[in-house]
Amino acid sequence: MTFINPKTDFAFKKIFGSKQSKDILIGFLNAILYEEKPVILDLEILDPYQAPRIKGMKDSYLDVKATITGNKTVIIEMQVLNVLGFEKRVLYNAAKAFSIQLRLGEDYTLLNPVIALTITDFDMFEGNNKVISRYRLKEKDDLTDYSDDIELVFVELPKFNKQLSELETLSDKWLYFLKAANTLTSVPPTMEEVPEINHAFEVARESKLTRKELDVLEKREMFLHDSKNAILKAQQDGEAKGRKQGREEGREEGAKEKALAIARSLLGVLDVQTISQTTGLSVAEVEQLQKETS
Repeated sequence: MTFINPKTDFAFKKIFGSKQSKDILIGFLNAILYEEKPVILDLEILDPYQAPRIKGMKDSYLDVKATITGNKTVIIEMQVLNVLGFEKRVLYNAAKAFSIQLRLGEDYTLLNPVIALTITDFDMFEGNNKVISRYRLKEKDDLTDYSDDIELVFVELPKFNKQLSELETLSDKWLYFLKAANTLTSVPPTMEEVPEINHAFEVARESKLTRKELDVLEKREMFLHDSKNAILKAQQDGEAKGRKQGREEGREEGAKEKALAIARSLLGVLDVQTISQTTGLSVAEVEQLQKETS
């Protein structure tokens, strides 16, 4: 028995964002957001496409979006590649999910809280060993709350290093599922006893996928593999230039080279707008790159 990799966007959406996945998503969110307490009793999985209210604003594509108990909105993004400007994209998507709730003329009091849950396959915060980090708006000096209407929650998978025999909590088991499901050949007994996790494994069974779904998954995994290599090469090139041009200039050049390398690998795979959003390059820069490579 083999399982698909939950860290690919296609697999993540299938496991956590499908119509059949309500119980899986409830169990996962209660474990990660609410310390395993049954705070979320029900939810509605929504269309993750966030259309802009104003012409000219950027579109947003999330992995999963849902309304949970208390009329809160949760947006979830699984990110494997550490692309340029990603930390700003998290803020943008959270602010957008908060603002697009209102229709023209509606009062601001109708706005409901938004939780942006971001899961990364890379370190977001160097020097911080916490696997799960939470951020809200606070006063700079005395740390009093301004608002909890927008909350940012980050899960950094590389910082989760527990082995199967060391799993203790529900959140441990969910994190292990995300990180290692595709390396397993059967459902571990300690995870099978959790109905929602067992269901997640069932949805993730490769044999359950259609030929079309397998083709999409294979292309996504190839894309991630190629993009990681492109990032690595860009980083190496940037470091080499940094040694010649000075440390600060080299870092800036390396970041730009990394974005260009990723954009090149995406040409012909994604549209210009999506490449721009993914890499942090402007639409004009992507279009120029497209002309140069055509």
